[in-house]
Amino acid sequence: MSIRVLVISNYRNYHPTRGEAEIFIQLSRMGYNIHIMTFDEGKHIAHFKDAGIHVIPFHPVKRMDRKEIRFIREQTISINPDIVYLFNSRSILNGIQAVKNLDVKVVLYRGLSANVEWYDPTMYLKFYHPCVDKIVCNSIGVEKEFLRQGKIDPAKLITINKGHRVEWYTAYKPYPIRDELSISKSTLLLINVAVNRKMKGIPYLLKAMTLLPRETDVHLLLVGSDMDDAANMKIIRKHHLLDKVTILGYRKDALNIMASCDVKVLPSISGESITKAVIEAMCLEVTPLISDIPGNEELVEDGQSGIVFPSKNEVAIKDAILKLEADRKWCTELGKNAKQRVAVHLHIDQTIEQTDQLFKELVSERKNARS
Repeated sequence: MSIRVLVISNYRNYHPTRGEAEIFIQLSRMGYNIHIMTFDEGKHIAHFKDAGIHVIPFHPVKRMDRKEIRFIREQTISINPDIVYLFNSRSILNGIQAVKNLDVKVVLYRGLSANVEWYDPTMYLKFYHPCVDKIVCNSIGVEKEFLRQGKIDPAKLITINKGHRVEWYTAYKPYPIRDELSISKSTLLLINVAVNRKMKGIPYLLKAMTLLPRETDVHLLLVGSDMDDAANMKIIRKHHLLDKVTILGYRKDALNIMASCDVKVLPSISGESITKAVIEAMCLEVTPLISDIPGNEELVEDGQSGIVFPSKNEVAIKDAILKLEADRKWCTELGKNAKQRVAVHLHIDQTIEQTDQLFKELVSERKNARS
């Protein structure tokens, strides 16, 4: 009898959830009985159905809502899954309440190392809830953060990276951003793609730009929402960086722009895991230059497939930029090695294999508990 799994997640946005969706498409083709509860929109829906997955057009939109909890419980009882896999905050809050006292194994996903503090009361309705059997961490850094809190059985934690296929990125052709902005082909073009939040550490990157000698042939692109906030603009104007830094804001073609760049810089100071934007850059052979915060430091081998620098250290960022600017051949080599590292160490097939093994172990535990 095939293993039955009920998944609750948000698949409306195609690209950010491609790796996650692929897990269940492949497991279904391997013989799993997969049921996915999600919003009834997005490209993945057709792919799920083609793979024989039962799609339930529903996703909780409120926190701890009685009607939503009742619906999830009714569906769970009807499907009678071996495993319920919950991916985001609303699915976790409602899903746990819905499956309490049912004979199912409960698996949660955690992709960020931030906001898992033991003193947060909502955590006891989510990750620290006693009915949770397993927490899948997207990086060792996330797993270590749970362990640091000291409120969870280590046996409940497992690290399974959300893998990729480098082939997914062959369609993203370089956008002629250099021509558009009149940037020379010889200029070392840096890029940061993110929603500007404090944890992203953009001021440290801008301060590093101020430390570069004026003759350094380097240009930085900032892509994403709120990059032109007061703190960033103050640094840019004070140090006359308007000729060295271009804020592009939110762009739907961010990956095409990234494919035109030499270096992806991630100066994050906390809270990340293995950042998808960095993996995307690596797949595009764009050299990653990243801070050493938990999770992200696992992405690259320093000096082999990118450069890792101490977080909150603009001098270290500056020094790394100067090394790459001085040795373009090395920079190109790092980019090629970065792509190979994703292909070998962060491949989606490994994610699927590890998830398959986890599910089989959980079902075995369930059977043993019954007997």
